[in-house]
Amino acid sequence: MKKLEGKVALVTGCSIGIGLATAKRFVAEGAYVFITGRRQTELDAAVKEIGENVTGVQGDVCNLADLDRLFATIFQEQGHLDVVFANAGVADFAPLGAITEEHFDTTFNTNVKGLLFTVQKALPLLPEGASIILNASMNSTLATPA
Repeated sequence: MKKLEGKVALVTGCSIGIGLATAKRFVAEGAYVFITGRRQTELDAAVKEIGENVTGVQGDVCNLADLDRLFATIFQEQGHLDVVFANAGVADFAPLGAITEEHFDTTFNTNVKGLLFTVQKALPLLPEGASIILNASMNSTLATPA
């Protein structure tokens, strides 16, 4: 039996990289996976690459209406989630003296707001024993002088 046989998972930030690799692995382990990403073209390519047991829902984790639509889709199609892999994150470096309010907002909206509201909005769909994996952070921050 596969490790995730019969499980339903969500992977955010899934168009490339860690998110795409995780979604592929979850499907290989037997899960049905919902994936999301901001750019429809890349999301469609990810769905095609994964191939089976996957639904792509275009959206931005920073946009609460997009998250509401995502979780409504998951509820309508599967009724619950067993795994949330919150993966959306950005690392846009700038020298300390050059950081703008827009830069700050973009970074924190994705890495903090998006992460928090993804998990919060998933809670009603998570039964006891479900898993939440947080992979969205600024854990590779590099400070540069102004």
